[in-house]
Amino acid sequence: MASNRIDDSGVILRDARTRYTTGQREENGAHGAFDAELRRSGRTPRTEVSVSRAAAPTDVAQLLGVDGDVVVRAREMFDGDRVIQLVTTYIPVDVAEAAGIEQVDTGIGGIISRMKEAGFDQGSTAVEDIELRSATSQESARLGLADGADVLTITHIGTADGRVVEVTQHVLGKGWKLRYAAPLA
Repeated sequence: MASNRIDDSGVILRDARTRYTTGQREENGAHGAFDAELRRSGRTPRTEVSVSRAAAPTDVAQLLGVDGDVVVRAREMFDGDRVIQLVTTYIPVDVAEAAGIEQVDTGIGGIISRMKEAGFDQGSTAVEDIELRSATSQESARLGLADGADVLTITHIGTADGRVVEVTQHVLGKGWKLRYAAPLA
């Protein structure tokens, strides 16, 4: 069963239970989870990427355990011509250099696959914190929302051997449904 689909209302299902697995991220030559989930749902994914080195926000720097510059991958993610997600990933410089992920196109499977190949395997679990907040004016403009509209933010924290190797902040516009699983034992 496909983990992402469009339901009758046109909503994209973001299924955190499987979206980061290698098979899902690399499905049909996809360049990461977003590319795969939109293709799977019959949509037309497109991503505009910029890569730079800069200081991370204080909370992100603390998570990464760095006090200098990090590699910043800023992305606008589209469904056709419509921006539906804004994403910024922060990566320690040594990890980005080892994984070769300072270029715009990181290849099939995206940065998680490149990190795994470089020995930074994020294993089977990541932590994601979700918040509902008011969009900034820039986010509202890019996502086509009214000023101050609510957005969902997801902060994805990926670790390898106990070290945080990426912090990715997703800002989701309209049209998303999030699915998670929780242990009941």
